[in-house]
Amino acid sequence: MLLGRVVGTVVSTRKDPGVHGFKFMLLKRVNPETMEEGPFVVAADAVGVGVDEFVLYATGSAARQTVMTHERPCDAVIMAVVDQWEIAGEQLYEKVNPESGIWDGG
Repeated sequence: MLLGRVVGTVVSTRKDPGVHGFKFMLLKRVNPETMEEGPFVVAADAVGVGVDEFVLYATGSAARQTVMTHERPCDAVIMAVVDQWEIAGEQLYEKVNPESGIWDGG
C-alpha cells in the first residue's frame, strides 16, 4: 500500500464497461516523513473519499484485489482513509476532528 493525498477528481463519460460506475480520484503520492508529494495517480475510489484527504492506495495487480475491483481493468484503487500516522513514536499527522478540535498539522 502507498500513502497519497487526494487532490482532485477525474471525470470520464466514455470508458470500458469494466470500469463503469467507478468514481475516479486524482492523487499525489506522499512521503510520510517530509510530506513531499510525488507524481499524480488516477485511482478508483472504493471507500468514498474527498479532496484533501490522505488515503492508502494500491497499484498493479494488488489494485484488483478489492471487492469493487476484482477482475476488473483497474491499475490503482483507494482502499482506506488515513486517520493518523506516527513514525518512531512521533505523531506526524492526525485527521481533523471537529468534535475534538485536533488540527491535522498541515
